[in-house]
Amino acid sequence: MNSVQIRSAERALSVGTWLIVGGAMLFSILTVTPLMERHSPKGWEWTAPILPLVVDAAVVIVVRLDSVLAALGGDGGRWPIALRWMTGAMTLALNIADSALKKDLVGVAVHSVAPLLLIVTAETGLAYRRAITAARTAREAQQIAERAERERAAEERREAAERRRREEREHTASLAREQREHEAGLAREQAAREEAARREERERAEAKERAEREDRERREREREQRERERERAELEAAQRRELEAREREARERREHEREQQRAERERQALLSAGPAAERQEEPLARATVRAAFDTGLPIRQAAELCGWSVGWVTARYQEHRDTTTADAGASAPDLEGATA
Repeated sequence: MNSVQIRSAERALSVGTWLIVGGAMLFSILTVTPLMERHSPKGWEWTAPILPLVVDAAVVIVVRLDSVLAALGGDGGRWPIALRWMTGAMTLALNIADSALKKDLVGVAVHSVAPLLLIVTAETGLAYRRAITAARTAREAQQIAERAERERAAEERREAAERRRREEREHTASLAREQREHEAGLAREQAAREEAARREERERAEAKERAEREDRERREREREQRERERERAELEAAQRRELEAREREARERREHEREQQRAERERQALLSAGPAAERQEEPLARATVRAAFDTGLPIRQAAELCGWSVGWVTARYQEHRDTTTADAGASAPDLEGATA
């Protein structure tokens, strides 16, 4: 399994886990809230959703931190296990309490499905993540070993090639030395006859050198002239490119400002509509909750604006927080790369 398949498996595990957790949280809130309303003192019925929210928040903390520790190969010890099973047991007890008090065995079985699925999913997801981390670690170790083996083989090949080149150089030097000795003997024999010829050759060479020097100087002047013209052309092109870049940047900045103003107007329009007389359509409700989240409004006020339940709005707020956290984590490597 390659790294792409491992990341795909982790993504599928994470998405599935959070879908189950979110569904179980919503089901738990809707199931436990009526029970808490009936068992709360008169006048305090509004506190009924607090207990299932607290328990479900503990479930979210357990699932999230267990996934992080599993990805890092760490172990939190006994307390995370105790918290995981305690929250699972509390969720199960709260969900089946109403049916158990009524002695409704079918209700107990139905309402235990989501908590039990949540407990088993948390344990199974933790085991899967640990297995994936172990597999990734083994794969990385294998890749390091293979890379070291390739580097060692390449080093051995380089050393062998260097030995062959050294032997070839020594053989070539020996042949050259013998050749020089032979040529020296011939040169001594012909020294007298070639003295006059060398003198004449020097004169011709000097004349040729003067001509070549004059030609080089002429070509050098022409080259310098062409270089100056090229630099002037490059300078003009650079100035044009800089001007175009500034114009493009100005256009993009104006477009960005217009887009921000349009988004702000839409957000203000959604928030200024006041409490909804009836529950909005889901796309409009999601847009209203997003606008309330961006402006920092409380969850209850956002629920009044869209007409949906506090539990539903709480789930949307959690989605936006998760999305914001994921975007911040993804942008951090980009900022580091840009700084480098």
